[in-house]
Amino acid sequence: MDLLQAIVLGIVQGLTEFLPISSSGHLRIVPAFLGWEDPGAAFTAVIQLGTMAAVVLYFRHDLWRIVRAWLASLRDPARRADLDARMGWYLVAGTVPIVVFGLAFRHQIENGARNLYIIGTTLILLGLVLLVAERVARRERPIETLTRRDAIVVGFAQALALIPGVSRSGATITAGLFLGFDRVAAARFSFLLSVPAVVLSGLFELRGVLDGSAEGSAGIAPTAVATLLAFVTGYASIALLLKFLTTHTTAVFVAYRVALGVAVLVLAGTGAIA
Repeated sequence: MDLLQAIVLGIVQGLTEFLPISSSGHLRIVPAFLGWEDPGAAFTAVIQLGTMAAVVLYFRHDLWRIVRAWLASLRDPARRADLDARMGWYLVAGTVPIVVFGLAFRHQIENGARNLYIIGTTLILLGLVLLVAERVARRERPIETLTRRDAIVVGFAQALALIPGVSRSGATITAGLFLGFDRVAAARFSFLLSVPAVVLSGLFELRGVLDGSAEGSAGIAPTAVATLLAFVTGYASIALLLKFLTTHTTAVFVAYRVALGVAVLVLAGTGAIA
């Protein structure tokens, strides 16, 4: 991977990680459109650490309160009734599904799931499911009403994002809407839940990138450049999406997903991209 490719893919990762349009799918589609090689699942997982750093910085006060309250609840079970302590336990519960499925289906995720036909199809299907959620959701629950059941349901939705094209934020926001949360509450919990899952995934793959043993490894320097750019653009993306969702629906993302999915299927089917 050369410097230009690293710059482009880092910006793509940052812009798409938090929008419900699938960053992993775009990191497979964009190189295909430009005639570049697939950067691989390991590269994708590692540069997501950049966007996770953006989440940690943006929600640093929330995360610090949650961590402190959660650790306190370990020493004093009576503290578990505290909202921040409960949020810590909910983040743990919501992360379990993606860890289990990620380890169980690691080989398929790194190889077969990166098929362009699968990505195009999942872009369309999840987009339509998100449209249904927008139509039927009550959107009346704030994040303070989150329960353990909600966290587990959203956690299983997050596990679906192991398939490129589904979108981690898209799946979790959709699940949040079906559970009755308002758009901003669904997005905030989606972003917070992403931290442990993506950090664990990125660190798991980082060793292979550093020693060059990961399949399709892009090299240390390009990966570092892409990760830095993912952090910068990802921070801006979080702020813009939260502001956007206060007054807009997710319809624009549904339309984009369906249009992109159709384009991918047509181009792949005709041999224009491979």
